[in-house]
Amino acid sequence: DPDSKTEVVLLACGSFNPITNMHLRLFELAKDYFHETGKYKVIKGIISPVGDAYKKKGLISANHRVTMAKLATKNSDWVEVDDWESCQSEWLETLKVLRYHHQKLLSADVSNSLQDAVPITKLGRKRKQEPNRHEPIKKKNQSPVVKSVPQVKLLCGSDMLESFGIPNLWKLEDITEIVEKHGLVCISRAGNNVQKFIYESDILWRHKNNIHLVEEWITNDISSTKIRRALRRGQSIRYLVPDVVRAYIEKNQLYSPESEDRNAGLVLAPLQKHASDPRSSQTLN
Repeated sequence: DPDSKTEVVLLACGSFNPITNMHLRLFELAKDYFHETGKYKVIKGIISPVGDAYKKKGLISANHRVTMAKLATKNSDWVEVDDWESCQSEWLETLKVLRYHHQKLLSADVSNSLQDAVPITKLGRKRKQEPNRHEPIKKKNQSPVVKSVPQVKLLCGSDMLESFGIPNLWKLEDITEIVEKHGLVCISRAGNNVQKFIYESDILWRHKNNIHLVEEWITNDISSTKIRRALRRGQSIRYLVPDVVRAYIEKNQLYSPESEDRNAGLVLAPLQKHASDPRSSQTLN
């Protein structure tokens, strides 16, 4: 019964500097995984590029990064770009972005069920006059009410999961809330030891049922860092990023030795923020 499946929204946060075919593949791999379990239905994928206040070395303007992501997903019927996070004047913890999208789904869900309620009452009036004719409709209309709100799960590569272990990068309570209330979908290369990492952390182990590990058998080692390096050296990036993205980069001459030096010597926003907060000095393990 498709109505009994848990609806899932996949949220990918990151720099997308620039977006590559690998980023887009993560969504496809996760969707296949969830559908193969038979328990979930992926209804949407969201790409949320980080804002400029993140201060990562080589991070070009959010405006360009969002535009490229939008170009890359133009042909997708389920993955979209959301620029709410990138429009914020200060850097936001990933948990806050998750909460925002969860909240957004909640309010959309409420207004939808209010709209749905109208035809049901109309049918109800009719049903009294002709008892037998509308019986099947009643069953059909009851099922969406039972369905819970879609779950927003954080989609990541194994490097993001392992970044949980970097001191001061993540707050312990944030990691806890992410895995406890939302969930992680981690795409890892076959043979990569993400299981060991989860095993070595009490928090991750406690919530391991909420951490979905997806093995990537067709390995894809394209990274934004390597793409930028190729561009700085005047090498081709064709077939590594969507063609529309490649054209946009060329037209705007986006990546250069100068752009790679942006934010050099600056402290990454989370490190700056959490280092000054004594509570966040607890480590994951």
